[in-house]
Amino acid sequence: MATNTVGVPRQQGRPQNHKDAEPIAAPRALAWVLLITGAAGVLAAWVITLDKFLLLENPNFKPACSLNPVVSCGSVMKSEQAAAFGFPNPMLGLVAYGAVVCVGAGLLAGARHRGWFWLGLNAGMLFGVGFCSWLMVQSLYEINALCLWCCLTWAATLVMFWAVTAHTVRTGILPAPAPVRNFFADFGWAPPVLHTGVIGMLILTRWWDFWTG
Repeated sequence: MATNTVGVPRQQGRPQNHKDAEPIAAPRALAWVLLITGAAGVLAAWVITLDKFLLLENPNFKPACSLNPVVSCGSVMKSEQAAAFGFPNPMLGLVAYGAVVCVGAGLLAGARHRGWFWLGLNAGMLFGVGFCSWLMVQSLYEINALCLWCCLTWAATLVMFWAVTAHTVRTGILPAPAPVRNFFADFGWAPPVLHTGVIGMLILTRWWDFWTG
């Protein structure tokens, strides 16, 4: 028997990312990242959902996070993009982020998952990052307003995505060249920091006159 990079036995000659490979554990740090970012996403989705219902009952309702013409949650909630799939986006977030919380809690309890599970989780988070990126573009350049709770979900989604991607690459679940595996092993923190920085710069430059005025 051989041992993989996370201490899980596997058969000689069988690729670690094989669908029938032994379940793979995850570092406690990853479990905490998923638990915290998932909880942040649930919180944001819950608050937005409550405000959305209040806004439907009273069109003049002003959410607490509507602070000025730029940071205006109400403007974002009233937009067509706020219901991209025919129902309020935060309802999808309640389910998706709730699932992430469950995965994180399970990992803290010692759960191990096979490669197909990690790939599915990674794919789901990739969809989440893509959807959040679309919402970000719409918010900045079409709706022309920001929702602070939405910004929290953007940050939570990209952090959990890069954390899971780093895990799947490091462990060989997601095939990648050795330099890429080494990069994620040594600098796994860099992609989410850079990604967050890009979003911050876009927000800063989009309303530069407002922020500096």
